[in-house]
Amino acid sequence: MEMTIEGSRIAQQEAKRAASAAAAAKHGARQGEYLTFRLGSEEYGIDILRVQEIRSYEQPTRIANSPAFLKGVVNLRGVIVPIIDLRLKLNCDTAEYNHFTVVIVLNVRGRVVGAVVDSVSDVLQLGGDTIRPAPQTNATIDTSFITGIASVAERMLILMDIEALMSSTDMGLIEADSD
Repeated sequence: MEMTIEGSRIAQQEAKRAASAAAAAKHGARQGEYLTFRLGSEEYGIDILRVQEIRSYEQPTRIANSPAFLKGVVNLRGVIVPIIDLRLKLNCDTAEYNHFTVVIVLNVRGRVVGAVVDSVSDVLQLGGDTIRPAPQTNATIDTSFITGIASVAERMLILMDIEALMSSTDMGLIEADSD
């Protein structure tokens, strides 16, 4: 009888994990490897497959009449790369440039874009059981690029669809799909 009770408990836990993974997948988050980085006191994760390289921050060439979050452009081995300060784009309290500040060079829909962040933490393998759907709010906050929340030990990670963020109309960098 103990084996049946224990087996039932394990089956219930597995069913909960599967339901949680299905809910997270429904909202865009998926299990896999994520590059984690900090913006202020918050920690975020993006799909590692979008990351081309990580570079130290260098002052970009400013473009006239561009929004504050578009810091300018840099020449990366012959490719002109727009540099977006995610701290400014996502309305973080401060955006200090120090020796921890880095640029995550991303490949989004065949276009190379740089994203300035406070620091890069690590690469984590996240399973479906650690990812929860992003909470729905009634506030006028654009959370369309947040795919889920991952809980890893004492850390809470905000998982974002960097492609959706970079493709948003206010960014004007990458054309949205026409399908």
